[in-house]
Amino acid sequence: MSRRFFGTDGIRGAVGEYPVTADFMLKLGWSAGRVFASEERATKVLIGKDTRVSGYMFESALEAGLVAAGANVLLLGPMPTPAVAMLTRSQKASAGIVISASHNPYTDNGIKFFNADGKKLSDEVEEEIEEILSQPMETVPSPELGKANRMVDASGRYIEFCKSSFPHSLSLRGLKLVLDCAHGATYQIAPQVFAELGAEVIAIGAEPDGYNINEGVGSTSPAALQARVLSEQADAGIAFDGDGDRVQCVAADGTVIDGDELLFIIANDLVRQNRAPEGVVGTLMSNLGLEQALREKGVDLVRAKVGDRFVLEEMAQRGWQLGGEASGHIICGEQTTTGDGIIAALQVMAAVVRSGETLLTLKSGLHKYPQTLLNVTVSPDFLLAECAAALDESRRVEEVLSGRGRLVLRPSGTEPLIRVMIEGTDGSENLMLAERIAQTIRDAH
Repeated sequence: MSRRFFGTDGIRGAVGEYPVTADFMLKLGWSAGRVFASEERATKVLIGKDTRVSGYMFESALEAGLVAAGANVLLLGPMPTPAVAMLTRSQKASAGIVISASHNPYTDNGIKFFNADGKKLSDEVEEEIEEILSQPMETVPSPELGKANRMVDASGRYIEFCKSSFPHSLSLRGLKLVLDCAHGATYQIAPQVFAELGAEVIAIGAEPDGYNINEGVGSTSPAALQARVLSEQADAGIAFDGDGDRVQCVAADGTVIDGDELLFIIANDLVRQNRAPEGVVGTLMSNLGLEQALREKGVDLVRAKVGDRFVLEEMAQRGWQLGGEASGHIICGEQTTTGDGIIAALQVMAAVVRSGETLLTLKSGLHKYPQTLLNVTVSPDFLLAECAAALDESRRVEEVLSGRGRLVLRPSGTEPLIRVMIEGTDGSENLMLAERIAQTIRDAH
């Protein structure tokens, strides 16, 4: 069965446009409640959200649908996506739901699910939810209706969980850190975590109003963080995205440290502790320089399809504990079950403290190849696999790059975009070749 609503990271789109509507979310809550129902125990589902104004509407709709299906609901309020995964596990809940569109603007929203183990749903479960969506909605008898409550100490529980991932023998005392919370779900939690571990914390992007999430701040817009790190003469900056599952860092001189470099820093710190990981899972977009730098440390890199769920699947299949994407989805499997910006940042800062070195020095063993990434806007019904002109041009470009670079051409899993990535030794040639493919797609489209 082909999924109609679920993409690579749940359901996402413009608020008010089907399926990101209140009536659909009501039915989705009911369908999920039916699927997660268990004969052994009462069904309990957690709901968290980021700071978008539309979160109120969708929270209420999902709550009503779940209760109508007989499920009990625990409302967490604004909470990072990985916090929902952690609390779903610790509360022995049937599932967790996150209302968020991650790094997208406030005019978008979406839904992500976690199973009882705090992991992304399998394709089979998502298909089961979609199958029930096509059925008429029927409310359970009144004695079987669920109830809804609010978890008042959700933030405190997650703060302590994050702090527990940082080595007890280390402290962040003496470090001045600028935290960019993207006016999103980490705005209360991240500053408290790092301050309680001893850092001097300066927070930006920590005044959400429902409309400013990701607006000129956060991991996808690092300029504000770079400027503040320089003006404060801080030791480092840390930027999260709107729902807190991504992280990028900024060194003291304003240099952006991306997900590939953060993965290298964490892996190399493990090597230095004689705890070298057997391997690291990256994606098709992971820089060739990361693969070479890890190999020099005796660590393998395996590439999964783009998307943290595919990284997680590959990690589980191989029994590896570290993986991530250049975008900043970093999965530290020894600490948690999903991408977690705060947890990953803490492992990076532990490497800084343990080594006594700066972020710039710690990443110096990784020499990245120039990459060009172009996003080509297409209509939602555009199928790259059926665009012969683009595929032919791609083959010609691969012949040009043979032996000294690589091409990744793929549709976005969350937006109507075709992503064209070329990696090679010559940055200007990369751009020229990427533009050739992008223009072919535009002409064909």
